Amino acid sequence: MIDPVIFTIRLFGFEWPVRWYGVIVMVGIIVGSLIVERQLKRRGENSELIWDALVWILIPGIIGARLWFVMNATLGGDPAYSQNPSEIFRIWNGGLHIFGGLLFGGIALLTYLRWNKLDAWLFLDLAGPAMLIGQAIGRIANFINQELYGPPTTLPWGIKIDANHRLAEFADLNKYPVETTRFHPTFAYEMLWNFFAAGLLLWLSRRYEKDLKPGALFSGWLLLAGFGRVVIEFFRPDQPKIEGLGISYSSIAAALMAVTGAIMLMIRYKAINAPFAEGWEEEYQLSTQVNKPPVEVVEEEQEEVVKVKTARKAAPARPRTATVKRATKAKPVVKETGKPEIRSGGKTNSRAKKSS
Repeated sequence: MIDPVIFTIRLFGFEWPVRWYGVIVMVGIIVGSLIVERQLKRRGENSELIWDALVWILIPGIIGARLWFVMNATLGGDPAYSQNPSEIFRIWNGGLHIFGGLLFGGIALLTYLRWNKLDAWLFLDLAGPAMLIGQAIGRIANFINQELYGPPTTLPWGIKIDANHRLAEFADLNKYPVETTRFHPTFAYEMLWNFFAAGLLLWLSRRYEKDLKPGALFSGWLLLAGFGRVVIEFFRPDQPKIEGLGISYSSIAAALMAVTGAIMLMIRYKAINAPFAEGWEEEYQLSTQVNKPPVEVVEEEQEEVVKVKTARKAAPARPRTATVKRATKAKPVVKETGKPEIRSGGKTNSRAKKSS
């Protein structure tokens, strides 16, 4: 198996291990952000906004993911965090839950969009497929950490899990030998589902771009991501279960996501009438259009320009005036005798000759 630590930085007596888990999660976040950036540019929005929003989302998202994981483990009966609260801060040991990251990151994103007067539906719709792809990439880290696997299986794609990474119920090496026992790669199942769901949403966004209403893609993300997670939860024995029900807390949260997405889609397309949705916009509001005049004003101005040009072309040409030559007065020509000689039309006047 792959060593979870890529390398260790040693400086002044301290050690900072660089783990595959953190690197792969960051790669997933960056890839997802690049997808949103490209989609924003394609729709005419300022694509740099996603990087400003990421600054707001990243830290709250990590905090939320860690707190959800700790809460989930504590509800499942794990006393590690209640007995030693300092363990809560040891994120490098693993333990982030996607639902907490989505919740806290979503709140931070909506706050950023509201303060900057940006269209929330646009960013949520574009973030849905991107989050699925980012999460799918992050699942590779679960393979390296040998976590989020399912029960034993004889299927050819089953994976090997070392003894020190076994759940308590599979720790009996006599019953589950390391050499021959293989387990369901549930992280891979979720990864494949996320890629499929993201591809479907991206295809829909292109194929029916003019028909999809704001919020439809986000609702589709809630539905697909939630449904896929509910199915995956049945293959994950590592998730804490609700006592007496045998259902994990994560499956409840995922089911709520799916139901919410389905209801939002029905509201969006008028299958359900909801008073609070009456003001939902029918088209995205781009920030690049905020300072532009309304379309009607632009069209009126263009019509006026066309009318003026047409009127100028239709106006009759002004006749040219004939050039009138002004008669010039004859200038006296002075001869050597000092007496003026009057010329008219270039000839010498005879009277002038006689008088001389």
